[in-house]
Amino acid sequence: MSALVMREAREADLPGIVQMLSEDQMASHREAPELPLDPAYLEAFRVLDAAPDQMLAVAEIDGRLVGTMQISFLPGLAMRGAWRGQIEAVRIDSSVRGQGLGSRMIEWAVERCRERGCLLVQLTSNLARTDAHRFYEKLGWKKSHAGFKLMLA
Repeated sequence: MSALVMREAREADLPGIVQMLSEDQMASHREAPELPLDPAYLEAFRVLDAAPDQMLAVAEIDGRLVGTMQISFLPGLAMRGAWRGQIEAVRIDSSVRGQGLGSRMIEWAVERCRERGCLLVQLTSNLARTDAHRFYEKLGWKKSHAGFKLMLA
């Protein structure tokens, strides 16, 4: 396999990112990968791209997008003002799963959090994603909290 390249996403990556988000069976009903993309995706990308504490990242092999994730850097008062890294929306193209790309992506994200001075890194995963839970636990992550959501729309 060719080398995996991790980098910050560019506007031109949006169709591929939205396609990966839509391929997730739990999210397929809420994403719209049809071209032209809904302008809300471009608006959200531009907000993320301009925010210094947000990073939308992509993984590529030979110029082809094969993964994506978002990293948020969160300031806080707890733990003596510690920063936290939050990893969300991790997706790997189905054609390249099982090749260790997810592990490499998460390692890359954790390193970005270290560089930003984060004390810890956290992520959430839907309770139905038992395979993902096994994956994160294999990488040394611990289940430590229960999460709650309130949908506003």
